Amino acid sequence: MKEYKMRRGEYLEERIPDMESTVVDYFGPITETQEFKGSDLFVIGEPDNPVFEKIVAGTVEYSGKKDKLAVEFHERDPTELEPDELEAAAEAVDAKNDFLLEATGRDAKARRDSLKRSVEDDPDHDF
Repeated sequence: MKEYKMRRGEYLEERIPDMESTVVDYFGPITETQEFKGSDLFVIGEPDNPVFEKIVAGTVEYSGKKDKLAVEFHERDPTELEPDELEAAAEAVDAKNDFLLEATGRDAKARRDSLKRSVEDDPDHDF
């Protein structure tokens, strides 16, 4: 499960006031919820895009800190996709990136850079 933070001065609930309907719009109907760090996340067990097997997404609430977006994409092996499903792969990438951009206000490059900084700042890594 990956957690994404918002840009400085922005809050997830301001960017996406209705997480449930946003998740449904991007990925398909919610089939259940899953607990993660004390928050209920939405599970899309049969996503609209055939590239995805399952998607878990939602808001992780922290007391005293800004909420974060938690997302986990389970994708099918590309070698198992039919030729017509391969066309959906580009749409799957776009859906993921568009959703994350809307939620975090960061494009793919900014998210990668932020992830690198958080790893560099992590005191638990070994050299």
